[in-house]
Amino acid sequence: MLYLHDEVSDFSQQVLRTDVAGMPLEWIDYRDAVRLYYLGQVAYTCGSPLFRIHGGFSALSRQQSCIEVNSIVATVGRSPEVAELMDCYVPPLNNKTLFRRDSNLCLYCGLHFPVRDLTRDHVRPLSRGGGDAWNNVVTACRRCNNHKGGHTPEQAGMQLIAVPFTPTYAEYIYLKGRRVLADQMEFLMAHIPRTSPLHQRLASSLFRSGQATQSHK
Repeated sequence: MLYLHDEVSDFSQQVLRTDVAGMPLEWIDYRDAVRLYYLGQVAYTCGSPLFRIHGGFSALSRQQSCIEVNSIVATVGRSPEVAELMDCYVPPLNNKTLFRRDSNLCLYCGLHFPVRDLTRDHVRPLSRGGGDAWNNVVTACRRCNNHKGGHTPEQAGMQLIAVPFTPTYAEYIYLKGRRVLADQMEFLMAHIPRTSPLHQRLASSLFRSGQATQSHK
């Protein structure tokens, strides 16, 4: 039987998997987490408990097995090259993570939009030699994208409100998360450069969350 802890509302909550040194690796579901426990691959856990899974009864002790899954699970093993590879890692570009990088905000007019009304805009258009790369793409609403057309922002008389950037590996892990819990967010922040716009945004989000928690006490 599977039981939820108070921290989560459904069984789809993702668990953050790291290596033994604490380097974020990927998001997994509770089934994968239980498999890691069963195979003896879990070195230690962090964060809050999310799930409690009860299994069968032991023929010797007559006790039922129980595994408690935390929000962050560190697994054994680490390659010395992992950190170096992640330093030069360039994540694949797709609209879902691009829009999340920019907080569903049009970087021209500064307004928030639902995903269906957002587009990928190339700051330097492809027709003018621009690349389809993180540092040359921003989230834009359809109206601003149509107005800009095949021009640069300067030529169109438009101004970017933020500079596009390539997410680090840890930032990309965050952007891929469906619902990132506060303790997972805080853990990931330790691996995100303090100069990153995303770090500043997450710090503000955690601060507001902490204020909201205190006001309800």
